[in-house]
This record gives sequence, C-alpha cells and structure tokens, in this order.
Amino acid sequence: MGIIAFIVLGAIAGWIASMLAGTNAQMGLLANIVVGIIGAFLGGLLFSMFGGSGVNGFNLGSLLVAVIGAFILLMLLRTFHHAPGSHA
Repeated sequence: MGIIAFIVLGAIAGWIASMLAGTNAQMGLLANIVVGIIGAFLGGLLFSMFGGSGVNGFNLGSLLVAVIGAFILLMLLRTFHHAPGSHA
C-alpha cells in the first residue's frame, strides 16, 4: 500500500475511532491521522498475535483493524491522561 493510501486510511480510521471514543471535538485532522496510523500498527499487531490478518491494503478489513487499534489507543490515552495523580 502506498504512503498516501496509508495516510488516508489512517485519517479515516482515526476519525471514526475518535467519534466512537467521544474525543472528536478535541481532535483535528492531524491528530486523527496520527491516531489512525498508530492504531493501524497497534491493531495489526494485536490481530496478528491472535492469528488474524492486519492491515494488508486499502480495504474494509484493514479499515476495521485500524479503527479497532485506534480506538484502543484512544482508550489507553484517556486512561493515562485521567489517571489518579495526574495534574490534567
């Protein structure tokens, strides 16, 4: 998959995950792209650990893997951001 397609997939996945996580209002396009790309790597790693396929092209299955990974990433960030003792 080309870099442009990967960025577009990441942007879409990050945007969908941010809407599911309720963080869309705080995130912009760049944050959605970054979360989506990291989420695609995280989702691909998790899916491959359990015998599934990760991100393998610009298709619905890859988008689903990326959205799941991005959602997990956002939940982890939310957990650590609001952890007891944090000053945020």
